[in-house]
Amino acid sequence: PQGPPVYVDLAYLPGSWSARTVDEEFFRRIRALCYVVSGDDHLKEGVLRPLLDALLAAKHHWGLDIQVTLIPTFDSLVMHEWYQETHERQQELGITVLGSNSTVAMQDETFPACKVEF
Repeated sequence: PQGPPVYVDLAYLPGSWSARTVDEEFFRRIRALCYVVSGDDHLKEGVLRPLLDALLAAKHHWGLDIQVTLIPTFDSLVMHEWYQETHERQQELGITVLGSNSTVAMQDETFPACKVEF
C-alpha cells in the first residue's frame, strides 16, 4: 500500500533470490543513510546491476539532500563496472560507495571489514 517513505539509518539489502524484490519502488519507500549489499553468491551477481540502478533511479526522486552510503560486503566485477559507469551520477545524487581494505582477525580466521559510525 502507498504511504510515506520510511527513514532508517541502516538497511540490509536481501541476498540470493530475494534480491530480485529490490526495485526502484523499494528504494523510494525505504530510505536509508547506509545500504549494506551482502550475499557473495552467483545469484546476487545476476541481479546486482538492476538493484544498483534502481537505487540511482529512486534517489533522484527523494527530493531531499540526504547523503547515502552503499556498503558492499564482497568484491564484485558488476559492482566495479557500475561504480565506474555511474560515478558522476552517484556524486550528483549524494551516493558514496564505501570500500575497505581493512582486515579483522578473529581466532583462526581473517576477513575484510569496515567500520560505520552514526
